[in-house]
Amino acid sequence: MYDQIQEEKPKGFPGFIAFIAAIGSFVFGSIEALVTAVALVIVLYLFILTPHEVVGRSMYPTYKDGEILLANKVVYRVSQPKRGDVVIFKHSATEDYIKRIIGLPGDQVSLRDGNIYVNDKILSESDYLSDTIYTDKGRYLDEGDVVSVPDDSVFVCGDNRPHSSDSRDFGPIPITDIKGKVWIVYFPFDHFRVVKHANYE
Repeated sequence: MYDQIQEEKPKGFPGFIAFIAAIGSFVFGSIEALVTAVALVIVLYLFILTPHEVVGRSMYPTYKDGEILLANKVVYRVSQPKRGDVVIFKHSATEDYIKRIIGLPGDQVSLRDGNIYVNDKILSESDYLSDTIYTDKGRYLDEGDVVSVPDDSVFVCGDNRPHSSDSRDFGPIPITDIKGKVWIVYFPFDHFRVVKHANYE
């Protein structure tokens, strides 16, 4: 009878293969997750949300210089702008502004004794304006004037009235120039908040 001689297999080799396979699976899984996340961010940026950095003090203290926020780009494709909405809009080829919608299409806007009137009723702005704020005239809207907002436009103002260039100076803005409705402030991180828009009803 012949002795059976078993071929000795290298010890630890299957374990090494399994280890390499696990690393490969982890790497490919991480790459897949990263690609998915990047694609999601690109889709959100191109079609749903737009970032904006607040520059200046025209909306102070509601929005502060240097804060970075996200605006919803699609909301006005399915609904109409509302009085009190804070929006980002194209002011020039190189500059975007952040302002609050005061007048809607067809509204009659006037300025009397430091207060804004809409359709001959004083606009209550105590939610975001101090009682001491006096809304002054501009190049477009003078004291006592009554202006009609065109059907395709809105009248906007900054919350920091003494230091804001807005529709009082340059008139109503076309709704098509609005890039989005402000949704959240996300930077600085300790300023993170979901934006609450004024409701005048």
